[in-house]
Amino acid sequence: METVQAIKQRFEIIGNDPKLNRAIEKAIQVAPTDISVMVTGESGVGKENIPRIIHSLSHRKHGKYIAVNCGAIPEGTIDSELFGHEKGAFTGATSTREGYFEVADGGTIFLDEVGELPLTTQVRLLRVLENGEFIKVGSSQVQKTNVRIVAATNVNLFNAIEKGKFREDLYYRLTTVEITLPPLRERNEDIHLLFRKFVADFAHKYKMPPLKLDDDAVQLLQKFRWNGNIRQLRNVAEQISVLETNRDISLATLQSYLPTEGTNLPSVISDKKNESDFSTERDILYKVLFDMKSDLNDLKKLTLELMKNGTKVQDINPNLIQKIYGSQENESEIDFEEEPRTAVMTPATREDNYQMQDDNYLFAETIEEEEVLRLEQKEIEMIKKSLEKNKGKRKAAADELGISERTLYRKIKQFDL
Repeated sequence: METVQAIKQRFEIIGNDPKLNRAIEKAIQVAPTDISVMVTGESGVGKENIPRIIHSLSHRKHGKYIAVNCGAIPEGTIDSELFGHEKGAFTGATSTREGYFEVADGGTIFLDEVGELPLTTQVRLLRVLENGEFIKVGSSQVQKTNVRIVAATNVNLFNAIEKGKFREDLYYRLTTVEITLPPLRERNEDIHLLFRKFVADFAHKYKMPPLKLDDDAVQLLQKFRWNGNIRQLRNVAEQISVLETNRDISLATLQSYLPTEGTNLPSVISDKKNESDFSTERDILYKVLFDMKSDLNDLKKLTLELMKNGTKVQDINPNLIQKIYGSQENESEIDFEEEPRTAVMTPATREDNYQMQDDNYLFAETIEEEEVLRLEQKEIEMIKKSLEKNKGKRKAAADELGISERTLYRKIKQFDL
């Protein structure tokens, strides 16, 4: 069995952090087996190295090794990519195609960003994990494959399970062994080592002298948060290597290449906060609509009492009048009849009463129509706001609005958005 140090040299892994060493040790230990492995860690920590280590130390090392970025394949074609398809299975399927699980038979498949898999694909993947069986798109024939699956994710799969976006049974099938890589900010002593390695590589690549940081710059380098982890550190090292003519880098120079809180860089905002904010706005909207409905019912009630009684409105229901029109001081501004109507119902008065009833219905219908229009306006505003927030991604917007994609498409077409 190879040592951790030998593996680091072989795969050019820089660092002596205990958590990093432990992750490599676990990869070495599970490599000879066929159990599934889940690699977790933030984006940019180097998760792709672990499945390569596992494959190279396993009995499958002479077989195929295929790395698949699940988040980069469109939802409509990912089943075809993974499992293959038959000729004529869908528009554009002009020939039979082998999927990755068929091509990698006897080898290893690395599923990066496995949390992005659609639920239908998750069901197919679960069947492969359970008995090695899969069916091509457009086929009814069951095929067998013998592959080892190593998956990776930078999202919290427990949260995805709670939201119904990831299958719990698939999670436990994939996570027989979990290997976690620490973020760069927790590898304080490794940051300068990595930076020196990167600037040396770029000096050789661009044929220029390597950079050198002063002590203050080194301290800043180690204290910086590095949200993009190793990938971000490498980018900064390349920028400075190319742009700076002075090869001695001071604190001020390094600081000019590091993002600050005032930059327009993308920031990670928790889904929970977004959902909470949107839920609050929705609750307020519902309350406004319910209040409008209550006011409308009160107005209908007052109108019916006017129809049944030919007396002054103030004598019928003062509390209702005050609720609808405000305080008693404002009642004098309302133009009511001074004398009560007679209770005798002549044909003429009956006809007037029927006319009054019809007018009341027309009035109520007008209010209801206005209420519907206001509801539609609010609905359009909410859909527009959600689409803008999610940068036009309809699936994300539908999830945020709490409706299906099909319903969202119908609404967009209905309102001509």
